[in-house]
Amino acid sequence: MVDERPDEPTEEEGDPHHAEAADSAQIVEGDDEGLVDTEGDAAVPSEEDAGVAELAAELEAAKDAALRAQADAMNAQRRAEQEIEKARKFALERFCGDLLSVVDNLERALESSGDEQGSAALAEGVELTRKGFMDVLAKYGVEAVDPTGEPFDPETAQAMSMVEQPDAEPNSVVAVMQKGYLLNGRLLRPAMVMVAKAPSAE
Repeated sequence: MVDERPDEPTEEEGDPHHAEAADSAQIVEGDDEGLVDTEGDAAVPSEEDAGVAELAAELEAAKDAALRAQADAMNAQRRAEQEIEKARKFALERFCGDLLSVVDNLERALESSGDEQGSAALAEGVELTRKGFMDVLAKYGVEAVDPTGEPFDPETAQAMSMVEQPDAEPNSVVAVMQKGYLLNGRLLRPAMVMVAKAPSAE
């Protein structure tokens, strides 16, 4: 007698459990197609990365502005120091100019004293006074300009007249009527001079 076994479901008829498993497998496979490729997204800059780049650019701009401001401040300080130094060097310009007339009077007194015995003491005293004045002026950067015998320089001298002088080079200073003076290299007063000219053709 043959055992009659209940008919086992074939793959064609489909086991309900087997069919559910297959459907699940299909769903999983389908889900794989819908997954987001995270590796590809990593190459695309996020908003956070863009913000960091923008902050870095702003930082570089701020550094550049700070360097420029520092350079401007240093230049301004250097210019201020130069102005202070110039003001210090030439603050006594008017004072020294006023003293020059005193020196002129002393020199005229010496020239008019002559060789008389009675005026010897006066001449000596005036000479000592003049020397003291000149020492004070030299201490403050004042020096005399006496271009006698030198070519005429309009930068430091003023020609009062031109004279024929056979034994002098044309355009040279033959006489100084009033000395000029410099204050720390700057012209304080030009020298008043007479300039030689070439003899006129007869």
